[in-house]
Amino acid sequence: MATIKLKENTASDIFRRLNSYSRQHALYQTLKAFGQIIKSLFILRYVDGLALRQAIEKQLNKVELANRFTRAVAVGNPREYTQTEKEEQEIAEGCNRLIRNSIICWNYLYLTRRVEKAPDAEARENLLHLIAAHSPMSWAHINMLGEYDFSEEKLRDTLGILPPKNAA
Repeated sequence: MATIKLKENTASDIFRRLNSYSRQHALYQTLKAFGQIIKSLFILRYVDGLALRQAIEKQLNKVELANRFTRAVAVGNPREYTQTEKEEQEIAEGCNRLIRNSIICWNYLYLTRRVEKAPDAEARENLLHLIAAHSPMSWAHINMLGEYDFSEEKLRDTLGILPPKNAA
């Protein structure tokens, strides 16, 4: 560790050297024991600290929500690519990312409109508090497998969120 701090060796050099050692090597055993100490200290902090447990649970919930959102947007089995070529897989992933970002963007636009139209300052503050406590990754209002009509008459926005060219 000191050689990394002194910039005499890089971490990759040390790991390469460690990987060449057997699991019975003294340095390997020492680093493994050191890692167990750090892990034990974390577990003790986790068991003892309610705030730490809540913060970790909150982050895990965000990750799980993002995973559910990804699965909801993907058609079929999102864990498997039906495309065989890497370029086609990247295009499919890019399309899924575009759809997810579009839904999140629409949610932000909708929430912004709701905050702007709040009847008074207290209602506005309540909305802002609710928005801060929740994620914009909501998709229950989106028909994922529906048929979409993009004709001019159907593109009329019922919420008053105009496209940028018409907003001015």
